[in-house]
Amino acid sequence: MATHLPLPRTLLLGGARSGKSTRAEQLLAEHPDVLYVATGGTRDGDAEWAQRVALHRDRRPASWRTAETCDLEAVLADADDPAPVLVDCLALWLTAVMDACDAWDDEAWAAGGEAAVQRRCEALAAAWAATRRTAVAVSNEVGMGVVPATAAGRRFRDTLGRLNMAVADASERVLLVVAGQVLTVKPSPHTSAV
Repeated sequence: MATHLPLPRTLLLGGARSGKSTRAEQLLAEHPDVLYVATGGTRDGDAEWAQRVALHRDRRPASWRTAETCDLEAVLADADDPAPVLVDCLALWLTAVMDACDAWDDEAWAAGGEAAVQRRCEALAAAWAATRRTAVAVSNEVGMGVVPATAAGRRFRDTLGRLNMAVADASERVLLVVAGQVLTVKPSPHTSAV
């Protein structure tokens, strides 16, 4: 009896406005039903953010569903939904987690915020590793630019870097997007019939 390996978990990394979201969408373009998980939420009164969200929505096929949530562990564990999932993006997810843990404040970070954020990152990496769904995640590559001027900025950069490494380790494929061009960092294993 022939069985096919599931499609890989793929992580797309890139800088701001590098084209990583567009490339992630293209990876799943052949699927009529995709759950697009937007982690950025809404920002009341921010017209520029609303325009960005609208551009993302207009670019996606009408048949794709959108979920605005940061409960990525539940999405990845949902065995009742066979649709591929596209998470855009891990950096915005981490921002929401750090907001929830008051991790931008130095004292709160030292008094348990760091541990709380680390637990959430570990849970997400474990859910990513365990998912049976075809999954694509987008994240910002950090550490190639300016060193943040604040302690909070540096802790965000460092935490996102560690989260990206954990998700990359659990991914079958890792791609880097530079100026809209996709570079393979970790190639997908050859799919074969058993």
